[in-house]
Amino acid sequence: MKLITATMCSIAAATALTAQAEDQRPNIILVMADDQGYGDCGYTDHPFVKTPELDAMAKQSVVLDQFYAAAPVCSPTRASVMTGRHPMRTNVPNHGHYMRPNETTIAEALQASGYVTGHFGKWHIGSVQPESPTSPGQVGFDEWLTGLNFFDQDPYFAKKGGYIQLKGQGSVLTMDATIDFLEKHKAGDKPMFAVTWFPAPHDPHEEVPVDFPGADTLYNDIESMHGIKQHFRGYFLEITLLDQQVGRLRKALRDMNIADNTIVWYCSDNGGLVKESSGGRAKKGSIYEGGLRVPSLIEWPGTLKPQTISTPSNTSDIYPTILKIANATVTNQPPLDGVDLAPIIAGSQKERPAMGFWHGYTGGQPTWSDRIIKALMEAKQAGKPTPFPERLKKNIEQFPKRDRSNFNGHAAWTKWPWKLHRIVRGGKEKVELYNLSKDPMEQNDLSQKDPKQTQLLLKELESWQNSVFDSWEGKDYQ
Repeated sequence: MKLITATMCSIAAATALTAQAEDQRPNIILVMADDQGYGDCGYTDHPFVKTPELDAMAKQSVVLDQFYAAAPVCSPTRASVMTGRHPMRTNVPNHGHYMRPNETTIAEALQASGYVTGHFGKWHIGSVQPESPTSPGQVGFDEWLTGLNFFDQDPYFAKKGGYIQLKGQGSVLTMDATIDFLEKHKAGDKPMFAVTWFPAPHDPHEEVPVDFPGADTLYNDIESMHGIKQHFRGYFLEITLLDQQVGRLRKALRDMNIADNTIVWYCSDNGGLVKESSGGRAKKGSIYEGGLRVPSLIEWPGTLKPQTISTPSNTSDIYPTILKIANATVTNQPPLDGVDLAPIIAGSQKERPAMGFWHGYTGGQPTWSDRIIKALMEAKQAGKPTPFPERLKKNIEQFPKRDRSNFNGHAAWTKWPWKLHRIVRGGKEKVELYNLSKDPMEQNDLSQKDPKQTQLLLKELESWQNSVFDSWEGKDYQ
């Protein structure tokens, strides 16, 4: 059984990011792009993409310059944000799997401590059927307008009370719902927590910037000018569109006079789609840097001093950092992979404990947002039972034992500046070692040149992998 309590104490003076007193707790907005790589921003020196709003935000933010998604695909990373744990611990080893309701989510913890909570945009860590224990409404969100997976033009959404189709661009509608939520509750007696998960820049890339100068011809010549295939034009247009929506949010906060007491934390769910601009080796789907490294900005005007921090961190760190700020305490907290970043942001800590990554142990599961929600809506309107009873719970009540001799997939152990890769496919194992400070593109494998370091990190990685198996088998819930 989950038991969540809230503790109320005075503001400590040691760091700006410390537990806040009940009447001074900030509003919190977590914003996430879908498939935007580290290098896909103007402020990260992309050769042509236009992100003026993110560039402006970066000048006013803590820029986490060595920030990683917990996984190289969407669903697992979202589970890490919700729980502070590596996603395989939560039953989300790949896209389309369901996060177990045994987990305590950041929304549940903040809701219990007095926040009003809302989820807007992409979900992809459970069902959106209200009766499912994996829907947003069952894991801590008071209000929600949610798509199952990526969506684009004229999307179908699930919401508290039913299903709806809205006309317009999915990313714009997602921000519309976020701003409506903030307007509704800004004068209330509870601080606000919103999760805004854009569907962009995931394919099919049919969204376009709104009233952007020269949008009709924007990125028309990327192949001849930059050597990037022209079919990626829609991808970059969607990045510019979501950039506009971030600008809308920041302006709305200022117009509502709540910007100074609101944290906006922006990041992406995995590396980008274009390896040439991913900011590292490879791209989405890979455990190499290009599949994991993503942009990350934390803006809290008047409280956080703008700065750039190169200490590694990842999406699992969002949960413990935010809960500390909000003074929300989770009783019987299962093991976390995330750490509170307050000491790092304050400058009192320069190193982060090692980070584990693991992907490909098992395959993903396809989820077609519009067609599923459309069918659910039509069934409800006709008074018929759900056409997808199997989607209510999937395998969330199963706790199979894992074969401890099978570490299938691609795992990595980052203990800065070292990054060890363990790649197991078809029963064959390959180990690679890189020094990221000297070799950020992971080109020079040092595993044979430094066998002592390789074996030390491999031992630590396997110990962590076994702990992940323990969690996945349900031992954390006993």
